[in-house]
Amino acid sequence: MREALFYQAEEENKVTCNLCSHRCRIKPGKRGICQVRENRDGILYTLVYGLLVAENDDPIEKKPLFHFLPGSLSYSISTVGCNFHCLHCQNYHISQYPESHGGQVTGELRSADEVVATAERRGCRSISYTYVEPTIFYEFARDCAVLAHERGLKNVFVSNGYMTPEVTRDVAPLLDAINIDVKAFTDDFYKNVCKARLQPVLDTVSLMHQLGVWVEVTTLLIPGLNDTDGELGEIARFIRKIDPNIPWHVTAFRPTYRMTDREPTPAATLRRARAIGLEEGLRFVYEGNIPGTGGENTICPSCGEPVITRFGFSTRDVRMKNGRCGQCGEPISGVW
Repeated sequence: MREALFYQAEEENKVTCNLCSHRCRIKPGKRGICQVRENRDGILYTLVYGLLVAENDDPIEKKPLFHFLPGSLSYSISTVGCNFHCLHCQNYHISQYPESHGGQVTGELRSADEVVATAERRGCRSISYTYVEPTIFYEFARDCAVLAHERGLKNVFVSNGYMTPEVTRDVAPLLDAINIDVKAFTDDFYKNVCKARLQPVLDTVSLMHQLGVWVEVTTLLIPGLNDTDGELGEIARFIRKIDPNIPWHVTAFRPTYRMTDREPTPAATLRRARAIGLEEGLRFVYEGNIPGTGGENTICPSCGEPVITRFGFSTRDVRMKNGRCGQCGEPISGVW
C-alpha cells in the first residue's frame, strides 16, 4: 500500500482525489468510485500498488494499435479495479472485482524492476498498461514507465480517457502511445452505460495529441446504442478536427457481463462505419473483432495500395520504407 498521488486534503480528514475526472470526495474510511483508493485518516492510499492480476505478452495490434511498432510484442499488465462501470465490460472479472468481492483486492506482488526485466526477457518492445483503466493504478504504472524509458522500452496506455488534465500532463512525457475509447458521442450513453461523462474523454484525446503522444481511438459499436450514421459521423468529425491521421478502430460488440440483451455487431455495420469515417476525411479507419474482412489492412491514402496487411492481431506483411508507402513514397503517420 502506497500513499496516492494527485489528491488534496479537505476539512474533517476528507480528501479529494484528482486522478480522474470523477474527482471523488472521499470521507475517512471510504474509497473512490474505482474502489482501489482509500482515505485512511486524511491520507489517500492506493491499495493495488504492484498487485498484478494480469501479465501477458500481447501483440501490439491487440491494444489495438496499428500504427505503432507493428508486429511487436507488448508486455501487458493490470491490477483490479476501474473508474468506469461499463455494462458491457469484457474484463469485468478484474475491473469490477473489488465491488463484487466486498471490497477485496487481489493480485501477485511485483516490483517495477520485475515488470521491466520480464518485458526485456520476453523480447517485448513496450509495456502496456491495460485490461482495466490504467489510471487507477497510476502510481505503479508511472514507476514502471520511468524505468522502462531508462531501459529503452516504450510505454502504452489503453485507456477510457477519463484522467484529469493534470494527470495527462504528468504522464504524457512517459507515454509513447495511447489508445483511447470514445465509447459513444452522447452523455446519455456515458451516464447510463459507463456511469461517467463524455466531455472529459474528448478533452483527453485532444490533449494527449497536443502533448505529442501517438493517439489511436476505438469505438465499440453496440447495435441500437451508438451505431447510427449520425453519431458515427460526429465521432469521425471530432477525430478529423484534431488530426485526420489519427487511426479510428470501429470494433464489433459481443454480448457480455450485464449487456446480454443485444445481438453481436454485424460485419455490415463495421463496413458502414468505416465508410463513414473515410467519407468524413479520416485517412485510416479499421474494422475490429471480425478478422479476414480486409478492413484491418493499412491502405496508403495516396495510391490506394496496402502498406500493412493483417489478419486479426497478426501483422502479415509490411510494405513501407522509413515510414513511407513502398509504392508511392507517401508518408504514413505513426511510430515505426
